Amino acid sequence: MDSDYGFPRELSDLQKKRTLYQPEIPPCLEGTTVRVEFGGGTTAADPAGAHVISQAFPHTYGQPLAHFLRRTSKVPNAQIITEHPSIRVGVVFSGRQSPGGHNVIWGLYNALKVHNTNSVLLGFVGGTEGLFAQKILKITDEVLSSYKNQGGYDLLGRTVDQIRTIEQVNAAKAACEALKLDGLVIIGGVTSNTDAAQLAETFADSKCPTKVVGVPVTLNGDLRNQFVEANVGFDTICKVNSQLISNVCTDALSAEKYYYFIRLMGRKASHVALECALQSHPNLVIFGEEVTASKLTLFDITNQISNAVQARAELEKYHGVVLIPEGLVESIPELYALLQEIHALHGQGISAEKISTHLSPWASALFEFLPPFIRKQLLLHPESDDSAQLSQIETEKLLAHLVENEMKKRTKEGTYKGKKFNAICHFFGYQARGSLPSKFDCDYAYVLGHICYHILAAGLNGYMATVTNLKSPVNKWKCGAAPITAMMTVKRWSRGPGISPIGKPAVHPASVDLKGKAYEYAF
Repeated sequence: MDSDYGFPRELSDLQKKRTLYQPEIPPCLEGTTVRVEFGGGTTAADPAGAHVISQAFPHTYGQPLAHFLRRTSKVPNAQIITEHPSIRVGVVFSGRQSPGGHNVIWGLYNALKVHNTNSVLLGFVGGTEGLFAQKILKITDEVLSSYKNQGGYDLLGRTVDQIRTIEQVNAAKAACEALKLDGLVIIGGVTSNTDAAQLAETFADSKCPTKVVGVPVTLNGDLRNQFVEANVGFDTICKVNSQLISNVCTDALSAEKYYYFIRLMGRKASHVALECALQSHPNLVIFGEEVTASKLTLFDITNQISNAVQARAELEKYHGVVLIPEGLVESIPELYALLQEIHALHGQGISAEKISTHLSPWASALFEFLPPFIRKQLLLHPESDDSAQLSQIETEKLLAHLVENEMKKRTKEGTYKGKKFNAICHFFGYQARGSLPSKFDCDYAYVLGHICYHILAAGLNGYMATVTNLKSPVNKWKCGAAPITAMMTVKRWSRGPGISPIGKPAVHPASVDLKGKAYEYAF
């Protein structure tokens, strides 16, 4: 299980067969000539934040959209690039492992070599920390041979997933200059691409020649906007999780005596939970967006699940499956407020052991009400983006615990006369991150890798590779690039009572649209 970066790894027969698949590319990426059409200048996704974003990104805000054209296109003002000098490009994994990530590197490598065999691709070993330390691996055909169409990020690994502080940005700049990189490709989700935009702006301001490109790769499926239709890895994650959930549904139906509470990885947005619900048809799904919109409390959610259990018991059904997004804890108003207090106290340097004694009276009362295991998990230090460590907070166990207590209470009161409530809890996330990517994710990631080269060939900085018309066959996909600043919004929040609200431009995660077709179809 030890990582040997750069060395071919042993593969199972199935994995070997997967390496043989050659992803397709659309006609606009074929050949050695890059044809690009530029649209008008872009604006902010939210006009209200346009001034703040333009002030924060004077060099990279307002850049035009780019569309890559097929050979037969007749566009008068298209830029035709036929000369392709050798270039040096660095690539780094930033963010949670997402099936298909390796194919971005494969696609980028192939595009580099097609246009100039002397071009060099350097992978940073160990994620962003490897970038800061200039720990590199030269990507070759041999290195890639056992990672094509494979899951995980073990070709290069990942670490802290952050390029944010002045020291980190300066270290990234120093690495790019020392290695004489013409381009740096950052593979990740909303937080990583926000960092990519900031890095691109810093490089432009300091006249650093390295161009920064972002790639939408995240299992959460929350990097969605008018330019980005889907994220690499989401398709695979949902299919693998849905198979596991379906297995559990069959098990529940077989024994007819357990309720399975399943928490799904996906950060705060409930996209994974929604897609898995559409594929596996569980008995109940709790959506974080629904909880936020209706301001449902922990008591409300407990009652909602308990009522469903009681209604099924009246039909002589004592089993079921409940899906819970991992970000639910940040959607429940009282738990979110408690987390904000805890994180503020962390920021003041108060140790986890003493935080409970510094909480406000209402927060202290809620904290003491919660089971000990949840208290310990809520006290964990926040992530690099200041959110809670959602993967470590066992919301499914908390809800199962509260529902069990509620059913005991109803039994004692005589309002519930069914069999004893039994719960089994699961957290599905890590099981799917290293899965063999689906055909869609293999193709999508490989195409995005090719687009990254086209972006660099066009001399663009601070852009994200994009593909639209993804519902169609690959040969009808439309490839382009959009400025990351055009995807940004400014959300204001307060760290505590009496503190002025602050806001910072960022690519924020897209929530499930409660008026969208997918949500409506689920019900």
